[in-house]
Amino acid sequence: MSRDLSPREARDRFISRRKTENTDRTIRTYENRLTRFVEFCEERDISRMSELSGWDLDEFRADREAAEIAPTTLRGSMVALKQLLDYCETVEVVDDGFADKVNVPTVTRSEESSDQKLAHDDAEELIDFYRSSRIWRGRPEHAVLEVAWHVGCRMSGLRALDLRDYDPDGQTLEFRHRPPFTGLKNKEQGERVVGISEQVVEALDTYVARERFEKRDKNGREPLFCARQGRPSNSTFRAWSYQGTQPCLITNCPHSNRRETCDYTARNFSSKCPSSRALHAVRTGSITWQLLQGLDIETVAKRVNARPETIRRHYYKAGLHEEFEELRADVTLKLDIQKTDE
Repeated sequence: MSRDLSPREARDRFISRRKTENTDRTIRTYENRLTRFVEFCEERDISRMSELSGWDLDEFRADREAAEIAPTTLRGSMVALKQLLDYCETVEVVDDGFADKVNVPTVTRSEESSDQKLAHDDAEELIDFYRSSRIWRGRPEHAVLEVAWHVGCRMSGLRALDLRDYDPDGQTLEFRHRPPFTGLKNKEQGERVVGISEQVVEALDTYVARERFEKRDKNGREPLFCARQGRPSNSTFRAWSYQGTQPCLITNCPHSNRRETCDYTARNFSSKCPSSRALHAVRTGSITWQLLQGLDIETVAKRVNARPETIRRHYYKAGLHEEFEELRADVTLKLDIQKTDE
């Protein structure tokens, strides 16, 4: 190796070379993805590219996975890193073959199409539809989307909620770690009380009064979200999310299908709809949206049960700034999708 560069210098040099080949949008994507790698190196005092080892590359992937990013996002991060290291090999900054040490994950077709972020505009249209619909208001798809979007909780948190954890008068939901069947990802550290808006309360009240089955689970507890057989399985929550975020509920199908005859509207095939969204995608969109509403990182971190540094690194920085520029004209301070509630 005849040269050496810092991770930041390597990133800048690589991006400079790509500018003649790629669009501005692609360049911004490279900057966002590789900036996270640069920050990872600087946090670990890796000052030269030649200091990197296969262990460091694996640690970077683990760090990205810990941020609970979508599989497609993880793949994009690792592909960008491999391309950076391929370039570094070319200019003799790292050893030949070092780029091959990057473990690029594969993603399934369904992950490519459905595990994306739920956009704030799409969430607003869906929730407005549910709230104003005589037929759909208060259905499980509606109630789950209201909580998942306005709180940003994980699926394990939704499933863990009992009826007693919901306080409509106080406008709160209490997330409790109750193993072994309804544990939270971060165990006791995931326990918290989260405020919700009057509109979310109205949606939950309608669900409880009209749609919720009065059943107990195998431990004698009353789940807040309750299906015919009791506490819903993860697959039921997934189906509610996939079916509840299909755009054909409120507009023409973007894929030129007819809702009346489309197989993807059925529960067992709803995840195949290219425009439906998983609960993880709802959570990801919610976190970005809450930050865009002006909530500070610490508040959002408590609501969604994530570390502030995770929020700061993976949601607040370059990616959020780019989205803010795109949404600047129509984003207002409104924690509720329609008006401010906290």
